[in-house]
Amino acid sequence: MTDSTALEPEDRKIVTLARAARARNGVPEGAAVRDDNGRTYVAGTVALPSLRLSALRTAVAMAVASGATSLEAAAVVVGEGESASLTDDDLAAVRDLGGAATPVFVAGADGVVRAVLTAG
Repeated sequence: MTDSTALEPEDRKIVTLARAARARNGVPEGAAVRDDNGRTYVAGTVALPSLRLSALRTAVAMAVASGATSLEAAAVVVGEGESASLTDDDLAAVRDLGGAATPVFVAGADGVVRAVLTAG
């Protein structure tokens, strides 16, 4: 586990935003991404009969739809007792916009970062 207070303030912010999205919307995962201009995009899991998107892919899609051309970082928050189910497609979406070295913070519902991955 990573001490979330050891994160840079902007990284701690996206973890907090992802945590809030998960709790507010009552979804399995919340995610937030930060673009190269410092703007943040927040999303939860989308689970419709005709459309299923992870929180992370939804956040990346929101960034792209808003004109973002690059990402600096991403965060995903999962519920207690759940493990992040980041798929290759999730990481590919981050990599497509941010590059292979883009950090992805994975945290529990308590906001404690469990892992720091890269999109690569």
